[in-house]
Amino acid sequence: MGSVRKASAWLGLVDDSDDERYYDDDYAEGPEPGDSWVTNPKVRVADEVAQEQGTRIATVTPDGFRDARGIGELFREGVPVIVNLTGMEPSDAKRVVDFAAGLTFGLRGSIERVANRVFLLTPADYKVVSGEPMGRANGGFFNQS
Repeated sequence: MGSVRKASAWLGLVDDSDDERYYDDDYAEGPEPGDSWVTNPKVRVADEVAQEQGTRIATVTPDGFRDARGIGELFREGVPVIVNLTGMEPSDAKRVVDFAAGLTFGLRGSIERVANRVFLLTPADYKVVSGEPMGRANGGFFNQS
C-alpha cells in the first residue's frame, strides 16, 4: 500500500481493504455554479448574528465539490468550519479534503480529522485542545485508593 493510499485510509476516505487505486481517477472538470453556496441550506453558521471573531462555528455537509467555495469563504472570514463528508462520493470527498488542506495551509490554519470523513478546519489564531479531562490524567474525579 502506497503512502498516499495509507494517508487516504487514515483520513477515512477509502477502506483499507479496497483494492482499487484511489488516485487513478482524474478530477472531473466542468462548470461550477456561481454563488449557489450563499443560499445552500447545507451550510449552517452557529450564531449568525454575532460578528465578533471567536463566536461562530460553521458546519458544512457538502453534496459535491461545488460546495467547497462556501467552506473557503467561511474559513477566510476566520470562522472554524466542521466539514462532514459522510454523504459524498469518495472522489468528490477527496477533492474537498485536498481543497481544505490547501486552504488551511495557505491561511496558516490547521485541519484535523475528528471522525471518519468529518474534519475540523481552524484558523491560525485558534487552538484545538484535547478532549481528555484533567481529572482522568490523575486517576479520575474521585480516587478511592
